[in-house]
Amino acid sequence: MSTNQPAQAAAVGGGAAPDARQLRTILIAVSIALMAVIASVSGLNVAQTHMAVEFGSSQNTVLWIINIYTLALAALLLPLGAVGDRLGRKPMLITGLGLFGAASVVAGLASTAEVMLAARVASGIGAAMIMPVTLAVITSTFPEEQRGKAIGVWTGVAGGGGILGMFLSALLVDVADWRWLFVLPVVLVAVAMAMTLNSVPNSRERSAHSFDTVGALVSTIAVVGLIFALQEGPERRWTAPATLISLAVGLLAAIGFVAWELHRRDASLLDVRLFRERGLAGGSITLLVVFGVQAGIAVVLFPFFQAVLGWSGLLSTVALMPMAVMMMMTSGLAPRLAARIGARSTMTVGIALAGAGLALMALFVSVDGGYLSILPGMLAMGIGMGLSMTPSTEAITSSLPQEKQGVASALNDVTREFGTAFGVALLGALLSAGYRNAISNDLDSIPKGAANTAREGIANAVEVAPSTGSHTQDLLYAARQSFVDGWQQAMWAGVAVMGALFVCIALRGPKNATFATADDAEVPETVASR
Repeated sequence: MSTNQPAQAAAVGGGAAPDARQLRTILIAVSIALMAVIASVSGLNVAQTHMAVEFGSSQNTVLWIINIYTLALAALLLPLGAVGDRLGRKPMLITGLGLFGAASVVAGLASTAEVMLAARVASGIGAAMIMPVTLAVITSTFPEEQRGKAIGVWTGVAGGGGILGMFLSALLVDVADWRWLFVLPVVLVAVAMAMTLNSVPNSRERSAHSFDTVGALVSTIAVVGLIFALQEGPERRWTAPATLISLAVGLLAAIGFVAWELHRRDASLLDVRLFRERGLAGGSITLLVVFGVQAGIAVVLFPFFQAVLGWSGLLSTVALMPMAVMMMMTSGLAPRLAARIGARSTMTVGIALAGAGLALMALFVSVDGGYLSILPGMLAMGIGMGLSMTPSTEAITSSLPQEKQGVASALNDVTREFGTAFGVALLGALLSAGYRNAISNDLDSIPKGAANTAREGIANAVEVAPSTGSHTQDLLYAARQSFVDGWQQAMWAGVAVMGALFVCIALRGPKNATFATADDAEVPETVASR
């Protein structure tokens, strides 16, 4: 479907189209709302030990406090995006912000792990109301010649917001208390709420068909099953009954969802036949891989900074900022490049640069080289991801009609969440396996108990090393070198995945149409039908 077809999602109450100043205010409002959601995905990672001590909880419970937010968010994105299309995007955004803000306050005041878990579930539900609506507001409000630039800002916030949120969270933990982590989302929600009430227009779908309740329920089961398996597989082991059952339920529900949507056709939650189109398929695959690699890299980088280089959590987060800044900057520049060379070419350039960044980090990382040995690769990755994300998002949203923009936005977000979970599971597992294989050859002279502990991971090796007496420095060096070996294995796997994606998009990516932008009026016509 083309974005050139008439919009059926009418602005409620009519009125003149927003002027440039109003559009800027709308973009700021939805970007702040999105930042609150994205920052909360990664923010609690820096407070794991604090929560474990204060609540007297196991590491597994702490991980559930972190992961259950993402699980609720991913599971409800698609159905709540569709609900927002029908009931009105502004009311849905206001409701989501209210629920998200209230849940954040409860989480900040929680006295037990159970209260914290409930608050995180409520936050995830609120986030699932907010996230798809933010992009849907942009695609249904901005004129076509300005839409690409606005989506570039949105993707920059979505891509770099997690790292920025982690930095601010780490800073709050260092200078104040871990509970102050929830001040940031509450403040962002308050600002976004005020701006939304004053500036964001309402729009909704006018449909004669009933809501696809069965599709919504089955899609929720599918996402919960698959995300749970990806999150718990590395912890419980992939052959554990809970992991296998969850994976089976998720796959069966996903197959059932596709069958149901094909049967329902015009009144479906998501017309899965649209995946035959290059735009929707290519954009979804690209976001899945790019966000998967980004999330997996973060899992690899943090232990490198903290255990290999010996840096604090705050300094480690600061070290990620150059990649985040490059990603956010190039996300804004991507529409201009797409206007010059085409969407598919921009995506392939970005994918190639991201793959080159992974290769640089694999080739030059070393224990002695420190941060500078990986910085060029991080910068190349940031640029590449920024260039590939914006046209991919545009390809997805332009493949569905205006009245389905909440669903299009939710599909975009679900793809990101799946990519994140898959990337963390895959690259994390490769890193762990590579580390264990490498260090096993260097533990012959280490006491058995300490050697078994060191095999579990580099953080464990650093912790147990002082107890080995004269072997301390040997164990530390072996652990750090083994981590680098595992790192290289994970990086080369990422290069292979990006290479396959490059070939896929180059051959079967979105049509190489150009995007019109407000600054490029001379660039002929707009996004062609995917």
